[in-house]
Amino acid sequence: MDHVRDSTRNLQLLSELSLTSELSVNTDVYCDEVGGEQVSAASVSAGFLSRCYEGFFARPQRDLEELATLAHKNHVIMRSFPPLHQILGAAGHTAAAEWVANAIEAETARIEHALGFLEGICAVFERAGCEVAVIKSLDHWPDLGSDLDLYTSADPNHVIALMRACFNAKPAPRSWGDRLANKWNFIIPGLPELVEVHMRRLGQMGEQTALTESLVARTQSRQVGVHRFTVAAPEERIIISTLQRMYRHFYIRLCDVVDNVRLVESGAVDFGYLRGLGSAAGLWQGIATYLMLVSSYAESYRGRGIELPASVQAAAEFGLDQIFFRRDFLRIPIMPHAAGLYAAELKSLLLKGQLRNSLRLSLLPGLATAAAVEQAITGSDKGIW
Repeated sequence: MDHVRDSTRNLQLLSELSLTSELSVNTDVYCDEVGGEQVSAASVSAGFLSRCYEGFFARPQRDLEELATLAHKNHVIMRSFPPLHQILGAAGHTAAAEWVANAIEAETARIEHALGFLEGICAVFERAGCEVAVIKSLDHWPDLGSDLDLYTSADPNHVIALMRACFNAKPAPRSWGDRLANKWNFIIPGLPELVEVHMRRLGQMGEQTALTESLVARTQSRQVGVHRFTVAAPEERIIISTLQRMYRHFYIRLCDVVDNVRLVESGAVDFGYLRGLGSAAGLWQGIATYLMLVSSYAESYRGRGIELPASVQAAAEFGLDQIFFRRDFLRIPIMPHAAGLYAAELKSLLLKGQLRNSLRLSLLPGLATAAAVEQAITGSDKGIW
């Protein structure tokens, strides 16, 4: 119970730090050197400082390590630790502030190293005439995920040959889920992160093909630090994130909340287009539910959610009261909530006559059951997923 309680309070602290925009002390301005963004310098009250610090670090070294572990799992180190460092320094907690600064420095180095590889991989694809886009990984910027995700419409054999010839990469063992999703993970010498390449299909079972056409047609160029990448458009970013969270993993990371709050509030999302594309893919209820969960969670920490059209609110299937925190993430109940979204997607594919994609998706319950059995027996489901 102590671990659960500690994880809960750490999630609360990270949520406060990541979602509250005014996180400075006195009138100082903190400049995020990695993201190039300035955090507002309005003050943090003594009450907020007390909530953030006092009682959280009774065992400073262990507590900070546990906080960092949860921040890494939720991909919010670079959005939570800089304001935490500022708060600790202003409060005179020098040793703790130095520990946090070292964690920021180490994560900054990891991210820059990974981005250099990622830019090089994309350049090789483009020179070879392969359409490629970075998906998911850069959505967390200035944070970065634990692997590097790409989508390409290129032939898998061509991609494997490129990765071997140019990076001495070797494909990691593929699970049944990987095969159905039509994705490969590559191990590259000198790069700790796996490179996950989705080829010609998206979705847990590779059932989404219409979405891939839109993704390739609407890619955008994005500057990330000193690097430039081709990325998915905002609407496709939301749909891919929804597929990952609501239809595959059945849990939401804190980074998903922060990412989508910032994306929606940037004004870059065309909700009419998002609804049309999401409905065509059979995912609109899941998208609407996901965005409402994100909005409600943000509201619980900063006092306001995100402005969403009535069409999103009307289509949402369930709310934040149905979500629970367990094993470091916000969990979505499989029965009946996730199962209902799965059934709606399958029905949509069948009604559109996409029989092959429907067949792929229909295999999901069987594989999920097999994965649960393997998890219970071996402690890992990687042989299935």
